[in-house]
Amino acid sequence: MNPEYIARVAAELKLRPAQVAATAELIGEGGTVPFIARYRKEATGELDEVAITNIRDRLLQLAELDARRLAITKSLEERQLLSPTLQAALAKADTLARLEDIFAPYRPKRRTRATIAKEKGLEPLADWLAAHQANPNANPAAEARLYLKTEGPEADLLVKSTDEALAGARDILSERLSDDAPVRAAIRKLYEEESTLACKVLFGKDTDEAAAKFRDYFDWSEPLKAVPSHRLLAMRRGEKEGFLMLRVTIPEDRGFDTAKRLFLSGHGPAAEQVALAITDGCKRLLFPGMETELRLASKKKADLAASRVFSDNLRELLLAAPLGEKRTLAIDPGFRSGCKTVVLDAQGKLLHNDVIYPTAGSQAQLVEAARTVLTLIEKFNIQAIAIGNGTAGRETETFLRKLKLPPAIAIVMVNESGASIYSASDAAREEFPNHDLTVRGAVSIGRRLMDPLAELVKIDPKSIGVGQYQHDVEQTLLKHTLDDCVQSCVNGVGVELNTASKQLLSYVSGLNATTAENIVAFRHANGPFLSRADLKKVPRLGDKAFEQAAGFLRIRGAPHPLDSSAVHPERYPLVEQMARDAHCSVADLIRDDKKRAALPLQHYVSPDVGLPTLHDILAELAKPGRDPRQQFAAFAFAEGVEKPTDLTVGMKLPGLVTNVAAFGAFVDIGVHQDGLVHVSQLADHFIKDASEVVKVGQAVTVTVTEVDLPRNRIALSMKAKPDFEKKSPKTPGSAAPSNARPHTSKPNNTGLGNPFGGDWFSQAQQRK
Repeated sequence: MNPEYIARVAAELKLRPAQVAATAELIGEGGTVPFIARYRKEATGELDEVAITNIRDRLLQLAELDARRLAITKSLEERQLLSPTLQAALAKADTLARLEDIFAPYRPKRRTRATIAKEKGLEPLADWLAAHQANPNANPAAEARLYLKTEGPEADLLVKSTDEALAGARDILSERLSDDAPVRAAIRKLYEEESTLACKVLFGKDTDEAAAKFRDYFDWSEPLKAVPSHRLLAMRRGEKEGFLMLRVTIPEDRGFDTAKRLFLSGHGPAAEQVALAITDGCKRLLFPGMETELRLASKKKADLAASRVFSDNLRELLLAAPLGEKRTLAIDPGFRSGCKTVVLDAQGKLLHNDVIYPTAGSQAQLVEAARTVLTLIEKFNIQAIAIGNGTAGRETETFLRKLKLPPAIAIVMVNESGASIYSASDAAREEFPNHDLTVRGAVSIGRRLMDPLAELVKIDPKSIGVGQYQHDVEQTLLKHTLDDCVQSCVNGVGVELNTASKQLLSYVSGLNATTAENIVAFRHANGPFLSRADLKKVPRLGDKAFEQAAGFLRIRGAPHPLDSSAVHPERYPLVEQMARDAHCSVADLIRDDKKRAALPLQHYVSPDVGLPTLHDILAELAKPGRDPRQQFAAFAFAEGVEKPTDLTVGMKLPGLVTNVAAFGAFVDIGVHQDGLVHVSQLADHFIKDASEVVKVGQAVTVTVTEVDLPRNRIALSMKAKPDFEKKSPKTPGSAAPSNARPHTSKPNNTGLGNPFGGDWFSQAQQRK
């Protein structure tokens, strides 16, 4: 551990140095964020996962800064350029930008106008100009004549006129200006505080149909520091696709004045040459270089913001309330290809699959579909029905509700985003080698209803569709952020050791893909684990992995009652001592509230165990293995509203939030196209960020304020009294991002009209 790192991180995060030092030590020993936050509270001073993650990431950034410092120092040493003064300056640099500014004059360069001038021997003339700026009697032209070289073997090194000599000297001064650390710092600050991001449509692209999605940005500008992440990423995408042009600019006069204040001294003839060099250096080198730097910095900032939004949305989706272990009929809906229907037992095992045609086909197929569903419900004692919310989802839901099933059978629309990705994955092929993609997709839909977390971890988080401009975000950063989120969710809920998939196990603290696969293989070969201690028999699962993972793994019905709880095995002796002091067994201690309440906790405090851990243990004993997720509540869309053409302005509808961005929330109202509640329409009071009031998966009531069928846009409001006279704000970037979840809706072209015409229900009952 670097003491300077510890002190700096503690100051930046407003923590005690001892907390940062202890956290850094635990991370260095291989501790994961969930483990440290849950089981090492005394060491860290009860830091939560957010604080521990911030410490980890900041320490890594400082280590990377030192690695760059070392590389620069080595480069200077090898070229014999490292002076004591320069070494001290490098050691003092506390940011990467500052480090690069110091290195700029010494960085190996390609052949530039300045290096060519130096090759011609004009550097002394540049020095003379810089030194004689305040001399009113200086004569640059006379001095330049001393450097004329009209003959020689190398034509490109000749200096044929005083103008050429002075131009070369100015080139050298221009490059010095662009490499000057104080000047760079001042211009950078100016760009950070006063620059404008301007966006224009490229010539001839304003009539391009493909460019229409970027129409909001054809003539747009705003201060760079105020640009929200979604808008910046949208404009950058338009630029990447060849429709838009972006520029980051500052008022040139302000830039020139700033540079002259630091680089110009005096008002003589030599100063005039230096002033020309400053203007040229700013326009040709410094401003373009700083624009590139600020573009990269703003992109990095936008990436961080977008990653946080994605992570927050993903967390809500992963921690959605599970239905639990229920026998489930799952349907992947479709029109002409039919609805793939599967039956899952309470543990999610596939028992049966079939295809029904409730939304297309003949009247006989409709009747047969009803008969099949009713037969499956009776045969397998179905407790819930899951329907994918894609194409034909609402039509299939309507069909099922017409069956008048027992109220105890919940009919639930399930977000199927990413199900097709899973069905084609190696994991799906491995589990269902003898079934096609449609069966696998239907199974995934059913399992998502039963336990969203356990099923969604099998899919790349980027395929779930709850982010914004995810393909434009730096992918390593996004993966790192989302992996942290998934790991936090998995360990926060806990994992059933004897039923978990290897994908779910791989996110458990201390485990990885290899150890997770070994656990599953060991389970298949030796039967269910009877205790957590049996984990030590798994190949390549060492003591450190066991320490990190054991507390997050559950064994339902294990002989030792604590094996189904979040109490870590290292604290079993402590709990057993508590039970002895209470004159009962551990199982009795779990069952008896009075015995737990009578325990003198202070008596069990030790150097390793403090009151925070003791309170956690008692809370866990009160509800061992409790699921922190909310209780499941069925949701239903409005009947008779199944497509955008069914909508009218003023209609109030129930909906589910599918995606949240800074500018608003996308809501599924059951018409195969998410509507947007702009941030200004989320509440009757001012809302800065949509995440303040809505979360992914939240059930809301919305009012339709606008339906734009040609552009497939639906504007919604959550205000008590929406203003229908005003259209929803067209803030650039508020259109659905590329991965917002629009559904594909295909018309029923069977020519049958109402598919429920005739006495089809009674026919199905009779045939059944």
